[in-house]
Amino acid sequence: MSRRERRIYDQASAKSRKEIPSFANEDQERRFWAKQDAADYFDWEKSCAAGSAKLEADNHAISIRLPVAMLEDLKSLANKRDVPYQSLMKLYLSERIGRERMKKAS
Repeated sequence: MSRRERRIYDQASAKSRKEIPSFANEDQERRFWAKQDAADYFDWEKSCAAGSAKLEADNHAISIRLPVAMLEDLKSLANKRDVPYQSLMKLYLSERIGRERMKKAS
């Protein structure tokens, strides 16, 4: 297909695409997409593969020595909540840091 033919095709294709409406909330959007064909709204030929974003770019790996009993307790608590123990440890640290900051602000 020549450039000119491609441009004409793209313009015609763009005109036939439906406009995505605005949604009041996620539930409304979910209901909308459950009944619609995304091909009517997006030009998949112009799409690109999603890159592997670094979701935890601000994290820094550290080593920490903990007593075995403390680590086992942490793992047990995490298991009961069905979360990874390191995530639970970060949550606990975050909560404690927040309390300490509140003390300083008072």
